[in-house]
Amino acid sequence: MQHVNCFTSFLRDVVNLSQAKLDLLSYRVEAIYQALKNDPELGPLILGKKPQGSWAQRTIINPVGDKEFDADFMLHLQEVLDWASNPATYIDKIYAALHRNSTYKGMPHTRKCRCVQLTYANSMHVDIVPYLCLADGREVIVNRDENRFEPTNPVGFTAWMKEKDDIAGGNLRKVIRLMKYLRDHRNSFTGTRSIILTTLLGERVTQATALLETGCYANVPTALLTIVEDLDEWLQGRPYKPSIPDPSQSGLTFDHRWNQATYAYFRDRIHTHAREIRAAYEETDPTTSLRLWRDLFGDRFPEPPEASSSSATPAAGPKFPVPPLITPTRTGRAG
Repeated sequence: MQHVNCFTSFLRDVVNLSQAKLDLLSYRVEAIYQALKNDPELGPLILGKKPQGSWAQRTIINPVGDKEFDADFMLHLQEVLDWASNPATYIDKIYAALHRNSTYKGMPHTRKCRCVQLTYANSMHVDIVPYLCLADGREVIVNRDENRFEPTNPVGFTAWMKEKDDIAGGNLRKVIRLMKYLRDHRNSFTGTRSIILTTLLGERVTQATALLETGCYANVPTALLTIVEDLDEWLQGRPYKPSIPDPSQSGLTFDHRWNQATYAYFRDRIHTHAREIRAAYEETDPTTSLRLWRDLFGDRFPEPPEASSSSATPAAGPKFPVPPLITPTRTGRAG
């Protein structure tokens, strides 16, 4: 059974980062930005800011227990020709500006490979990522470890995510959050970074699938089943770590964020989860189905609110009604 209302409650009450924390994040990022803008050395170089990563893509989730939640923002800086041969200078200058500020100099802040990380005492840190549009037209961030620029395309990635989420009826972002919950809160496929998980799940969503398998993204549990089974099928055809290109077509790959052991573990876990999701989805006994969903997501997956409310949100139709004269070509997909 689908238990659509349970998924709605689970996402709202357990998985999603609360609105209060999102508001606090926005407030703190704006305060950091204004402090850097007011810095006499760095401020004149600042052109703007924009959210990045899971915050920008609305796939951020609650952290486990008392662990920190984190968010990135891009600090748009003007190119400085004198620093062209030493791109790490941009990160060093942000670090130095925080060090000069009366508010932030006493807070833990450190230089990472691609950002300056500022840590708050109450379970939160913010990564400040320098971002530039070079005179030759390239959009770049900085790799401090290798002291070089890296291409990036934040607008392209956001557009790609929107396109995929629209195809999935707004359910892709929710599926990504659920899968991140399995990774973080259920200790499944640890070691797989969010950008890889987001890309692999998003790439499985296609217009062709939506047309051939009407209703396959109709609600959260159905989209979860569709996307995870499609990912499982894709992974099972690839025993060795595949290359994962940046879908924004920046020219980068995310290969360096994985190794063969991590990939093999992820591949096995997704294979298991695909079977678990299928079993819970197809179980017709409500109590047994709920138990199977809770076996997967844990005891915080809620009970149905009321028997009568289960009809308030229509479930998807039979899995999956296939349009006449169209025959699915893939195996393993239930009709």
